[in-house]
Amino acid sequence: MPAFALAPHQLRLTIDPATLGFASTAELQDLPLPWIGQERAQAAAQFGLAMQQPDYHLFVLGEVGSGRASLLRQAMQAEAAKRAVPPDLCYLHHFDQPDRPRALRLPAGEGRLLRQGLADMARSLQADIPKRLTSPDFKAEAERIEKTWQTQESEAFATLDAFAEARQFRLSREAGHMVFTLTGPKGQPLTEGEARALPRERRAEIDAAEQELRAEIAKFLETTRPQERARDDALAALRRQTIKPLVEHALHGIRQGLRKQIKDAVKLTQWLDQVERAVLDHIDLFEPGDADQGQDAEDDRKDALDDLLARCQVNVVVDNHGRTSAPVVVEDNPTARTLFGSIEHGADADTVQADHASIHAGSLLKAHGGFILLHLHDLAAEEGLWPRLRRFLRCGRLQIEDGGGGGPAHAPGGAVALQPEPVDVDVKIVLIGSVEEYYALQEADPDAARRFRVKVDFSDRFIATPGTHQSSAILVAHCCKKRGLPHFAADAVALLLEQSHREADDQGRQSARFAHTEALAIESAALCQARAGTLVQAVDVQAALAARTLRHNQPEEELHESITEGERLITLQGSITGQINAMTQIDLGDYRFGFPVRITARTFAGQEGLLNIEREVDMSGPIHDKGVLILHSYLTALFSHVAPLALNASIVFEQEYSGVEGDSASCAELYALLSSLSGLPLRQGIAVTGALNQHGEVLPVGGINEKIEGWFRACATAGLDGTHGVLIPARNQRHLMLDRSVLDAVERGLFHVYTMGHVSEGIALLTGEASGMSPAELLQAQADELAGGAATVEDTVMQRAEVTLRAYRRACQVAGGARRGRGARGR
Repeated sequence: MPAFALAPHQLRLTIDPATLGFASTAELQDLPLPWIGQERAQAAAQFGLAMQQPDYHLFVLGEVGSGRASLLRQAMQAEAAKRAVPPDLCYLHHFDQPDRPRALRLPAGEGRLLRQGLADMARSLQADIPKRLTSPDFKAEAERIEKTWQTQESEAFATLDAFAEARQFRLSREAGHMVFTLTGPKGQPLTEGEARALPRERRAEIDAAEQELRAEIAKFLETTRPQERARDDALAALRRQTIKPLVEHALHGIRQGLRKQIKDAVKLTQWLDQVERAVLDHIDLFEPGDADQGQDAEDDRKDALDDLLARCQVNVVVDNHGRTSAPVVVEDNPTARTLFGSIEHGADADTVQADHASIHAGSLLKAHGGFILLHLHDLAAEEGLWPRLRRFLRCGRLQIEDGGGGGPAHAPGGAVALQPEPVDVDVKIVLIGSVEEYYALQEADPDAARRFRVKVDFSDRFIATPGTHQSSAILVAHCCKKRGLPHFAADAVALLLEQSHREADDQGRQSARFAHTEALAIESAALCQARAGTLVQAVDVQAALAARTLRHNQPEEELHESITEGERLITLQGSITGQINAMTQIDLGDYRFGFPVRITARTFAGQEGLLNIEREVDMSGPIHDKGVLILHSYLTALFSHVAPLALNASIVFEQEYSGVEGDSASCAELYALLSSLSGLPLRQGIAVTGALNQHGEVLPVGGINEKIEGWFRACATAGLDGTHGVLIPARNQRHLMLDRSVLDAVERGLFHVYTMGHVSEGIALLTGEASGMSPAELLQAQADELAGGAATVEDTVMQRAEVTLRAYRRACQVAGGARRGRGARGR
């Protein structure tokens, strides 16, 4: 069967705008955005998000630009809308262990009510306590207590003073100390000299009297100090009794304000009781000091009061006030601080301080009760982040640490590190990664991998249907609405869809990389706006594609210039033996294009077999080497009746200096070898691509559109004359989405696209002679040989090559006999 030439309509899928069912995407902008071609991933995502069991986190696989993140965010929001609003999370000062702040869960919105209530209480107490302590009732009772003590103390002092006077001592109190002075007969104080001048007997009497007085003073103090303490206790009790109703009233209002059922009600009640005790134990801090105490003392009092009131406040680290559903958090910058939370230290003079108010929640705490979306690549980029997340997945409890680090908590500057109470976190993690990252995780960390039991696999392409075309149009409509772009006419959308098929290299499938479609839509809309258009047309899309190519194709231009200038040897016309043009694809990451390469083959009589020059100099990859070995196997089997093969053959990619990889040139290599063996020249105007198996069947190859267009461009530059074309695998026909310039040339008969299912079809086209290599012809030849007759197919490529191979074998036999003869004469 000869190679088959394709008609123009077979070279590209063309979408009729009239079949799309709309005139403009403005008609579609209010329709919901579906999961285009990702039904499997959608079902998996909905299952995983709805599963409220441990270890059913989601791992999302897919290529960048497939819409995986935006679609999962949409699904997370839909599922979150079905769930209740989670509670607030607060941290409280621990009065018994200040370095271990206590965690408190409150119903959504209750956290800020508690915070506001405590703040109002602090302001009111600062104003009301001083007023209450200066009220007439309080002053009167305080004066009564003070007067009672003063009376008792005065009576005791009068007795002590009389005791001292009877022993000729004058007693006085100076700065809280008892001072006594010896007096003379007339009651005047004696000087030290006068006291020494007294007789010895008198001095002895005075010493004894002094000892008695000291003992009496001690008794006085033993009596008055308990009375003084009782006075202080009575005053303190009075102050406490006076202020306690104020504090109780304020706290009662706070308790009444939190009317919803509180899971941590006991913990909150205990803490509020501690707040009450703390205020009542430090009532003196609320009283302004006397003016004579100095400004420093007053500043110290104010600082101490501020510290007390700060300990009585609540730090709402997660505030769900106003939320109507469970949270959906997208963490684009995961670090230990942003993901797990942190404790910020404030500098005060030479010390570094932190308290419960310094605690900040991370994304995991904020996502409690809902969902969080993370990218595995971002987690792996931050040292120590993945191991800590893995530990969190194992236990489900989160401990906020100083600085947000993953190691032991150590506060800077020698300060005591805070260790906030750990909290249980119920969150569904949606982890986005590549296929390679997913399977690497399965192998390297199976314990963590088993926590992600729901695999959401996004395809990089999908089967196209009228429904997927409609959904893709809705995507374009949403893009226009979101970005404020002019809407697209149906013919412009049709061209976008065709480009999606082109990116998938398939007439029956679309690419799932919707980011590319969106980028092309944005660029097309920009060109439409530049011409003051109000509706994007197909010409705008075509212009955007041309502009994009122009931005990226400088390397391609330089390579084609090398052909035009004769630097790179490519023959485009005529026929040459042992030489053929193959087609390669060059992928630069952001741009790929096709380019021709010349392959030459030489054959000789010998015993070395097939020599792949690229392989010998380590310039070929394993896939190319595999293709050459398959070619050698097929060639050996093809001529197995000419056994043994006496052949030396070499194949080389001419002017190729960057290495060769892939097996798509194995058909071209075979044809160059057969041409050299048969002596039949090959048409140079037809370039070949295709891989073959050991039975001569032609296999499809990648990059078919770029390869054809690269060869077409080379031919068009030299001038198309109707002899130019390409020979490709028949199985690649469905992958054709060729540029319209190629279609026009084919329609005018200036260029041809031939397909082949077996290598025999291609050699017949290239040589103009029957191949004699088709399975049917080979079976017939074998049958004729077994019957003892001559071959039924004469003058074929196969027959000519066989003649050459037999001549090579005779030459080798003759050479071998000559060597044996010389060896005998030498003996």
